[in-house]
Amino acid sequence: MASTKWSRNNTALCRTIRAGYIAKFSTSSLSQANRAVVYKSTGDPSTVLSVLTFPSLPPPESHSVNIRFLLSPINPADINVVEGVYPAKPVHNHSLGGRALNEPVFVGGNEGLAEVTAIGSVVKDIQIGDRVIMATPQLGTWASARSVAAGDVIKAPAGVSRVHSATLTVGQTVIQIAKLKGLNTLNFVRHRDDVESLKSHLVDLGATQVLTYDELEDKSIRDRVKQWTGGKQIQLMLNCVSGPSTTAMIRLLGKDAHVVSYGAMSKKPLSIPTSAFIFKNLTCHGFWQSRWYEQKTRVEREEMLRKLADIMGNLREPEHEIQTIPAGESDVDATTRIQGIIKKIAGGQYGKKVLLEMEEPTD
Repeated sequence: MASTKWSRNNTALCRTIRAGYIAKFSTSSLSQANRAVVYKSTGDPSTVLSVLTFPSLPPPESHSVNIRFLLSPINPADINVVEGVYPAKPVHNHSLGGRALNEPVFVGGNEGLAEVTAIGSVVKDIQIGDRVIMATPQLGTWASARSVAAGDVIKAPAGVSRVHSATLTVGQTVIQIAKLKGLNTLNFVRHRDDVESLKSHLVDLGATQVLTYDELEDKSIRDRVKQWTGGKQIQLMLNCVSGPSTTAMIRLLGKDAHVVSYGAMSKKPLSIPTSAFIFKNLTCHGFWQSRWYEQKTRVEREEMLRKLADIMGNLREPEHEIQTIPAGESDVDATTRIQGIIKKIAGGQYGKKVLLEMEEPTD
């Protein structure tokens, strides 16, 4: 009985999704060729996100290109955007695939690797078949395909793998770059069931030492750190967590050190001990990649990508897991799948980078 009821609810919900989003739609006359993870309002991702099938893309406008997404990371910041607690705001979409929506939606995702499938009449620097990454934030990359302005994408560096191209900004890359430059790193991770396996993986990538946040409470931590560093002072801290754990890490820094914060996964304030701030002469910086993109010219952004591409040849791909939304799966079942994935990521249950791959639905 429960199984029958669930099946009927799925069918009803699927009809509701289709009817609620797309206006004047006829499945008999229009191909259903694309999908996107959308939400009408911010809130709990496990309830506000849904998967929507929409029509084939029309030919791009003169200054635009059509792109097919190959891989799109699901980052903690993306989840914060859906929750409505991130400074960057997504763009309302009043239509998808050239069809008006009864109610505008946001499309999730900020980063992604895509392939150009069509170009507008005046687009010169991009060709069909080029692989591109996003040059403008919050375009909505959790989709199988989109139409975007040509200026919103940059050619991906040649010779770089799909995974590397889609994950140019992940923390595991920082570890490897530091190792290449002869820099030692002390890394902290959340405790989980497979934490020892994660520690071994990060050390294998180039991390000098890996600890859990819980180990910060050990009174011997300062002596252990001094032993590891040979008495040398730690000069740089990269913070993506904030909250009490970050406060404890700051106590390990040396004089004239710099704290660079680029996230707040704990959703708690960054608290710096006054004694450390004054007597150690700490300098604190905030880094927001979206702002960096806004402040840099296209030439500067492309030059940075070229530099990263040169480095990537010496780096391993981050440990990752590709989550595929199958083409034959209904919107309702795909919605259940994506909500489950997001819930696990938000709960810190993934020790790997999660990449979304959306198969194009068949007609």
